[in-house]
Amino acid sequence: MAKKTVAGLRKQGAKDYTKVIKMVKSEKTGNYSLRQEVMPKDLVDDFLKSK
Repeated sequence: MAKKTVAGLRKQGAKDYTKVIKMVKSEKTGNYSLRQEVMPKDLVDDFLKSK
C-alpha cells in the first residue's frame, strides 16, 4: 500500500506533501479506525487537531 503513495509522490514538488495517519474513534460503536490522507505539510497540524 505504501509503495503506491511513495511512487506517486516522486514528482516535482512532492517533498511538500506528507502522508498522515490518524486514529479516529467511532461515536456509534466505540471502535477505532485509521484515517489516512496525503496532504501539504502545512495542513498536517490542523488535520491532527480536528475531530
